Amino acid sequence: MKKIQLLSLLAAGTVLASFTGPSGAKKASVAEAKGMADDAFVIIQGNITQGLGDEKYVFTDGKDTITVEIDDEDWKGLNVGPDDVVVITGEVDKSWNNVEIDVDEIVLAK
Repeated sequence: MKKIQLLSLLAAGTVLASFTGPSGAKKASVAEAKGMADDAFVIIQGNITQGLGDEKYVFTDGKDTITVEIDDEDWKGLNVGPDDVVVITGEVDKSWNNVEIDVDEIVLAK
C-alpha cells in the first residue's frame, strides 16, 4: 500500500513539475490590475520606463503606471529598453498603501 501511495505522490509531483505558468491570468490594463485582489494573476502589456533599484521598475501601459518587481533570474537574458513593448505575467501584490506586480515572466511583445 505504501508503494502505491509513494508512486501516486511521485506521479503528482512530476505533473506539477512540468507546470510552466499561472493559470487564470487575466489580461488587464494597469488601472484594472491596481483594482484586482491581492495575489490575482494578471497579464499587462507596455513599457518599462525606469529602474528604481532593488529589482523594481516603473511600468506603463501608456495610460497609467505601476511598480513591477522583476527578480534577476526572471529576465532570462532579456535586454529591454524604454521603447521595447513587453508582456508581463505576474501577481498583484497589495500592501496597505501600495500596489505592485510581482513578475513571474517577462517577454517581448510580438
